[in-house]
Amino acid sequence: MSSKGEHHSIPLSVLLKRESANEKIDNPELVHGQFNQSKKGEDFTFVKTECQRVTGDGLTTFSVFGLFDGHNGSAAAIYTKENLLNNVLAALPSDLNRDEWVSALPRALVAGFVKTDKDFQERARTSGTTVTFVIVEGWVVSVASVGDSRCILEPAEGGVYHLSADHRLEINEEERDRVTASGGEVGRLNTGGGTEIGPLRCWPGGLCLSRSIGDLDVGEYIVPVPYVKQVKLSSSGGRLVISSDGVWDAISAEESLDCCRGLPPEASAEHIVKAAVGKKGIRDDTTCIVVDILPSEKPAASVPPPKKQGKGIIKSMFKRKSSGSSSNIEKEYLEPDEVEELFEEGSAMLSERLDTKYPLCNMFKLFMCAVCQVEVKPGEGVSIHAGTANCPKLRPWDGPFLCASCQEKKDAMEGKRSSGDRHSSESD
Repeated sequence: MSSKGEHHSIPLSVLLKRESANEKIDNPELVHGQFNQSKKGEDFTFVKTECQRVTGDGLTTFSVFGLFDGHNGSAAAIYTKENLLNNVLAALPSDLNRDEWVSALPRALVAGFVKTDKDFQERARTSGTTVTFVIVEGWVVSVASVGDSRCILEPAEGGVYHLSADHRLEINEEERDRVTASGGEVGRLNTGGGTEIGPLRCWPGGLCLSRSIGDLDVGEYIVPVPYVKQVKLSSSGGRLVISSDGVWDAISAEESLDCCRGLPPEASAEHIVKAAVGKKGIRDDTTCIVVDILPSEKPAASVPPPKKQGKGIIKSMFKRKSSGSSSNIEKEYLEPDEVEELFEEGSAMLSERLDTKYPLCNMFKLFMCAVCQVEVKPGEGVSIHAGTANCPKLRPWDGPFLCASCQEKKDAMEGKRSSGDRHSSESD
């Protein structure tokens, strides 16, 4: 993840005006493929291309790619696959232009993930799932993730960009601290006599992850609030690799890209999975989706080899130019030649994630729950800021608002109330 203190953001409107300011920059062609080797049958994928942002116009389209790695059964993965996109879109007002739609998407992704989790848990299911959810709109790629499946990007200019976070307790100290502060216990499996084995897990339940959808039996401090990163590619395009942990536990990001260089997406996905299985065997469901984002005038083919920068380079820092006057920025960035970061946030606190800056009249409905989109009568909604440090500075009508049940969900995730009796269930 990039360090926010080392670069400055560019106004999103400036980045998105490149298409209209330069007629040569058209929407890209997307070519995708996927492959899976199954052991438990708990990995599921979702692919939907040419989704219409404005119904009926045939122009304002976007594509969606999702990977759901279930555990303790497949119910959560199947439910999330079937409902997540609709829940995300329901959190987006219908009257937004393209710039506003892209700006609102990170917040809508958070709302959609939380609503999907809340609705699934109301069905009293005990399984859970990781989610890596990718939306491609023009040259803008938005990725929301919980769990340990990952999405990487190799732009045509070269390098490797990590667009998702790894929420395994073993490697994420910040998440371990959050879970314990919220009432969970983190430790290894105790086999008796003081002997501990395996990765760090959250107890009760024994889950290795700090974020997922589902997992009601573990505790609500295992949250569905996703890490979200949004980037804009140059008009040269790039390649996305979305894979479950069965791939990343065996091979690195660079190895996954090198093993399929020059191949089209479907063959590339197969090579990546087989490379991972060949290295460690089929220990888990192993799934890969490869998406090539190509200039529209180019034939459907794999991304060209990157410029020589030395193998193994990880570009975790996204370059963002210094901000200045709008006219100067537009002139300076008319023809982008590298990946630009638009948005990045990983906080698990809903009060931080649903309070993004946006035009009041456009970006949320004043008397609608910010998560589940149900109507909230005046005086019944609870401000998302209730109980936070900002609360004394806010007026009673300062939104966004949550309905009573979503407020209970928020409090439980933040350890402000008991999440009830949980049944022990070893997972993942």
